[in-house]
Amino acid sequence: MQYKLPFERVKRKVLVRQKAKGLVGVSPDERPVKRILNYGMINIDKPAGPTSHNVSAYVQQILKIKKAGHSGTLDPGVTGCLPVALGDATKVNTALISAGKEYVCVMHLHKTMPLADVKKALKKFVGTIKQQVPHRAAVKRQLREREIYYIKFLEYNEKKRDVLFTVGCQAGTYIRMLCHDIGEELKCGAHMKELRRTKAGPFNEKTLVTLNDLQDAVAMSDEKKLRKYIQPVESAVEHLPKIWCVDDAIRLVKNGRSLMCEHIAELNDGIKKEDDVAVLSLKGELICLGISNYNSKELLKRKGPGVRPVRVF
Repeated sequence: MQYKLPFERVKRKVLVRQKAKGLVGVSPDERPVKRILNYGMINIDKPAGPTSHNVSAYVQQILKIKKAGHSGTLDPGVTGCLPVALGDATKVNTALISAGKEYVCVMHLHKTMPLADVKKALKKFVGTIKQQVPHRAAVKRQLREREIYYIKFLEYNEKKRDVLFTVGCQAGTYIRMLCHDIGEELKCGAHMKELRRTKAGPFNEKTLVTLNDLQDAVAMSDEKKLRKYIQPVESAVEHLPKIWCVDDAIRLVKNGRSLMCEHIAELNDGIKKEDDVAVLSLKGELICLGISNYNSKELLKRKGPGVRPVRVF
């Protein structure tokens, strides 16, 4: 079984509609530090204790910028990947909120159960499940469907009755409720004891930055470390299919116009009608997030509006 989020399983090819050179803008990796401080992403290793809002506020204070916003709230006691968008990059958070997530969880069983039964119960929750929104959640309490992409059993401490597992899931899945429901399936009861997020869309533990590391880099004016810690805003759309446009289209899209099919230079295969897509310049800069009016094959041949902009950068 592949323990990967859906977008990680897809290898997209690049299709060429027309050959063109990108002369407008700069490559994301060549942006000056002052620019990335107000137009980048930091994958913060959230500690236990502060809220996600608190962490975003700390980042804002450390970098002395006007705005910072996190993508995908973590409860105060939960640790791990918390992507924080800086300044003008906060508009990209809409693309990340709906991206798949991965967690490592410690579930405590209320009674000792055989290992075979525990593994069997975990497997039953892979696929489409129904969850009751918990009382403490900030959304309407109702039964809703969520997709569990995979559950990987890691360890069972029978003496402590603790089960360690990794779960990849659709955004909006409540792991606390998942543990409760697994306990119901086992007929012994269970609750979430510890939780750490290891993936939030394209962000994972390989690029984590602690608040202390960030503060030290700023205090020492260490440009090399800041460039390492602050990723281009484009890193937040790695999970989306992409369309590259010619230079002439950039100004039009910036002014709210749809991206015309005739202005597409290259695109990923596998795009479906109504899919969320990221539109980039030929320099690789994010122009907008949008919704495709056609599938990939049609975008290669048709004329007229191809992508409806939703967030323009």
